[in-house]
Amino acid sequence: MGLAKLKTKISLEDYLEGEQISQTKHEYINGEVYAMAGASDRHHRISLNLTKRLDDHLEDSVCQVFMAEMKLKADTKTFYYPDVFVACDQNPESAFYREEPILIVEVVSPSTRQTDRREKLRVYQQIPTVREYVIIEQDKMLIELHRRQPDGRWITYFYNEGDLDEIIEFQSVELKLTLEEIYRRVDFTKQSGEVLQ
Repeated sequence: MGLAKLKTKISLEDYLEGEQISQTKHEYINGEVYAMAGASDRHHRISLNLTKRLDDHLEDSVCQVFMAEMKLKADTKTFYYPDVFVACDQNPESAFYREEPILIVEVVSPSTRQTDRREKLRVYQQIPTVREYVIIEQDKMLIELHRRQPDGRWITYFYNEGDLDEIIEFQSVELKLTLEEIYRRVDFTKQSGEVLQ
C-alpha cells in the first residue's frame, strides 16, 4: 500500500487519538503522518492466506496474529501498520497497538517496495523481539526472509517460483509453509493495476 505524506507534523498523542476516529489509516514517522492507500486483490489474498495459517497454528499460543488494522510501535517515534505480524505482548500498553513482534510480514507493491526493503528493514531489525522479517512480492512469486541469528547478525533467504514445493520455515513461530500455500488463489493472469471493464 502506498503512502501519501500529510503536510504538517503532529504530536504522538494527537496521532494516536486521531487514528481511533479516522476513516483512513496513517503511519507515523518522527512526527510526520502518511496516509495509506488501499490494497490490491493479490495483496489481500496473500495477507489473508498467511494470516489464516498463522492464526490456526497459534490458536493455543500466548502470541497473536494481526493483519493490517493493528498498529505496531516500532520505536518511540514510529508507528506502522504491517500487513501481517505476530506479537507476544503479555501486558499490552494499548488496545490499539503492539510493541513486541516476533514475526513481521510486508506484502510489497511497486509503490512500497523500496520503503519495505530499506527503511522498514532497518527499523524492524532494531526491534529487540523481532526474529524474522518477511517481504513478499505480490506481482510474482518471490519471498525474501530476513532472520536474526543467535549472535544478532541477520541472514537473508530467497524463495521464488522455481521452489513451489520447497519448505519455507518461519522459525519464530515454528510454522512451515510452501510458496504455493502462501500464494494460494493469487491470480497472476491480469496485470497489477489493470482496470477491468
